[in-house]
Amino acid sequence: MLYVLAHWLHFEGIANLIRYQSFRSGAALLTALTIGLIIGPRFINMLRVRQGKGQPIRADGPQSHLAKRGTPTMGGLMIVISLAISLMLWMDLTSNFVWACLLVTLGFGLIGFLDDYAKVTKYAHAGLSARIRLLAEFAVAGLALSLVVTDTNLYLPVFSNLYVPMGPAYYLFAAFVIVGAGNAVNLTDGLDGLATMPVIIAAGTFAIIAYLAGRVDYAHYLGIQHVPRAGELSIFCGAVMGAGLAFLWFNAPPAAVFMGDTGSLALGGTLGVIAVSIHHEIVLGIVGGLFVMEAVSVIVQVFVYKRTGKRVFRMAPIHHHFEQLGWKESTVVIRFWIVSIVLALIGLATLKVR
Repeated sequence: MLYVLAHWLHFEGIANLIRYQSFRSGAALLTALTIGLIIGPRFINMLRVRQGKGQPIRADGPQSHLAKRGTPTMGGLMIVISLAISLMLWMDLTSNFVWACLLVTLGFGLIGFLDDYAKVTKYAHAGLSARIRLLAEFAVAGLALSLVVTDTNLYLPVFSNLYVPMGPAYYLFAAFVIVGAGNAVNLTDGLDGLATMPVIIAAGTFAIIAYLAGRVDYAHYLGIQHVPRAGELSIFCGAVMGAGLAFLWFNAPPAAVFMGDTGSLALGGTLGVIAVSIHHEIVLGIVGGLFVMEAVSVIVQVFVYKRTGKRVFRMAPIHHHFEQLGWKESTVVIRFWIVSIVLALIGLATLKVR
């Protein structure tokens, strides 16, 4: 909205700052952060009153988690609200990237909300059926892809301008990336702050990549695919970072609120659609390697257990395995954050190692 107003004013005076994507990225971060901190306390109190018992806690999980009973969930609504308001203020609303990413954020957030609502009202771990959830997620991803996909090549990192032409199969692959990212972050969200900070780190990394991919000069110099107007996604990433930091303020141990599926699906899906939009899907697997590890641990655990009756990990997702080994929750969280930082640096290194 502010970008459109500044355009009508021909970017004169202070409005000229809005011309710069770097300025709007920082402004979007601070706006989302401020909104999240302001609405947080009242929002959490409202959730606590309405939910009563809060999010169900697994009885077979680490015993230390039983103390978290009564903590409200659906805190992801705070993230989505502050994120959406910030984006409406600072992004160029004529860009398809804006609407595609916002579609995934709101669509996945709604799916997560319905899942959380079912769990809270039934006070059980079973929410929406897995089939319905996946069908809805793929439907949302498909609509978003129809807005942003103009190139069906899969570009490989490390190598300059090397790609695999996928044709129509790219749409299925890209949808899998978006849905997979959403569910991987959802599986990671099991400890206070565990998923939030890695999402913030990944968003910061993709803010840099999106800005570079949107500049024809930088993209040519680095040997990456130039995506016209992709720099707008750096503003989206800034808003994700701000909303995530505001939520982390209240989610820091001991958490006053959980983001629930509402937030984790929305944030994960957002990272997925941003990666697809700028043709860095494989780099997302590197930067978001922590999320991949969490998802793979669940897949391996289920696959092996169904066939042998034995468990590979003491408990899945893998963060619970380390808790069962005796690691304190804070130790697991901080060490996983360190892993996320290292993976983000490796992901950024792929831009120049060509």
